[in-house]
Amino acid sequence: MVLKPEPLFEAVETILPTRTSGTRVVLLSAQGRRFDQRLARQFAAVEELVLLCGRYEGVDERVASFLADDEVSVGDFVLSGGELAAALIVDVVSRLVPGVLGNENSSLNESFSESNSGILDCPQYTRPADFRGWKVPDVLLGGNHAEIRQWRQKASLAKTRQLRPDLLAAEQPVADIALTGGSEERD
Repeated sequence: MVLKPEPLFEAVETILPTRTSGTRVVLLSAQGRRFDQRLARQFAAVEELVLLCGRYEGVDERVASFLADDEVSVGDFVLSGGELAAALIVDVVSRLVPGVLGNENSSLNESFSESNSGILDCPQYTRPADFRGWKVPDVLLGGNHAEIRQWRQKASLAKTRQLRPDLLAAEQPVADIALTGGSEERD
């Protein structure tokens, strides 16, 4: 089943009778470019964002060619429809819109953020400091903010190297660091 172009064109032209540089129409498709944090920042900067969702085989190609400004995929897999992809994009983009989060700085130092060089965030810990023999790294309990900042940078690099080495440039050196902080080794 392929969605016909007429209803999609009519819907977009009804809600956006005149398109400006502040509007963007995005077709969600497994064939689109991959959605990432950089693209989310671009979407957060537009005034109006319309997400078009296909179903089953998608939409008539004329929608992608002449109605959509962009064709985007949320991953290298196929969904039955674009609704879940749209919900994902709405959540990611809305976090970047000023005023949405209680503290605008909350999104600055997290995975994929520019201030974190586009790599993964460091491991996060809470109480208790010792859970089943797995301890919070001592540096995080010491109160020395410079040492904590340095540990976070190294831990971010180590975690990225372990889980997402594709995010690191080949020539970027990564310091070894024990993420457990305690004497117990993790399996």
